[in-house]
Amino acid sequence: MTDLLAQPFRLPCGATLPNRLCKAAMTESIADPWLRATERHNTLYRRWSEGGAGLLITGNVQIDRRVLERPGNVAIDGNGGIERLKAWAQAGTVGGNHLWMQISHAGRQSPRYIAREPMGPSAVQLDLLGNYAKPRELREDEILDFIQRFAHAARTARETGFTGVQIHAAHGYLLSSFLSPVTNVRSDAWGGSIENRARFLVEAVRATRAAVGDDFAVGIKLNSDDFRKGGFSNEDCLRVVEMLNAEKVDLLEISGGTYEQPRLLGFSGRDDSAAEPQRQSTKQREAYFLDYAERIRAVARMPLMVTGGFRTRAGMEEALSGGHCDVIGLGRPLCTDTDFPKRLLAREVDEAPRYEKTLKLGRARWLSGASPLFFIKLINVLGQQGWYYQQLFRLADGLPPDLDRGVAKSFFAYLADEQTVAARMRKARRALDAGATPPGE
Repeated sequence: MTDLLAQPFRLPCGATLPNRLCKAAMTESIADPWLRATERHNTLYRRWSEGGAGLLITGNVQIDRRVLERPGNVAIDGNGGIERLKAWAQAGTVGGNHLWMQISHAGRQSPRYIAREPMGPSAVQLDLLGNYAKPRELREDEILDFIQRFAHAARTARETGFTGVQIHAAHGYLLSSFLSPVTNVRSDAWGGSIENRARFLVEAVRATRAAVGDDFAVGIKLNSDDFRKGGFSNEDCLRVVEMLNAEKVDLLEISGGTYEQPRLLGFSGRDDSAAEPQRQSTKQREAYFLDYAERIRAVARMPLMVTGGFRTRAGMEEALSGGHCDVIGLGRPLCTDTDFPKRLLAREVDEAPRYEKTLKLGRARWLSGASPLFFIKLINVLGQQGWYYQQLFRLADGLPPDLDRGVAKSFFAYLADEQTVAARMRKARRALDAGATPPGE
């Protein structure tokens, strides 16, 4: 019997993935205060490389050190760290896999304790617990500069040993926010029609491809839908995919949601902002975005990857054999079981643990993520997220996962970690802005 998951896959650029499993991007928050890669990156990605996935995609590497998705992001913006990137790339490819750098700009989704003046296509503030300042509308010259920054980051990735890049245009970050008519209310050539709203993304892809050449992998992460009333819809997505068909894209990853409708976290945000209830067919399927991938597959002329919810061999093989996607993205399972891909390919296991099903404050429904009390629901969602972050920290320190951690403990540890790392980062950024050279450069 042919093992679908173990089949190599040749990309349009000519590179070949050794199998169909990918460690999808997950934010690590383990950079040093100068936003450079560290030995913790090397340890973490060496473990993942040895774990068997044919492709690893890093967490957000920012093109602008002023505006981060989270404290502890790596950035490529006049802060040095080239030799550190080379070490990271070397460690992350010891298993013969591909390692792609995800390049991104957080846009308006940069917390107040990082950016007092985030940036966006328009001055539309993120509505989430008051934790985000009102963004400043970007000038056209800044947009053109950011396009070149994407290209520069990609060129740096190639020069330091990464085997590809993924341009992050999902989840409400800068490129994604340009796509949405809710967050992009511009009246110039960068707003209005879907063609204008997609112009930033298309130009960034073209500049990136020009910077790295035709034989280097360039992927894109794109929302299938923002799941928000009036936002970037699935119909918009299909139109953008048609535009991207004319570009040289090696792998399109399908995702969905924003901070205000974060479907990947199992949290629906404000009910009055949701575009529609989750489809019954989606609830019954293992992966969150397969229904959308089927529609996108009908128009896409590039390979597809779907991430979100895959846990079983049967579900993964069904997605591949049905032609719904070419690559399977795995996230949370690899926060605790770094060798899950290897064991899956060796047919030693058929299913990943589902820790997210049991991570909650208490057994009673009102103490779970389904609680009618918003604050309890929030603690569960962020505590669960923090639980996975804490596992990544342990893996990066060479330690085994701590499966006995509680949700409440993880929630408060997450908040404390964010503030501690942010304080160190702000101090280093002030020094860098004043002309200081990062230590060790």
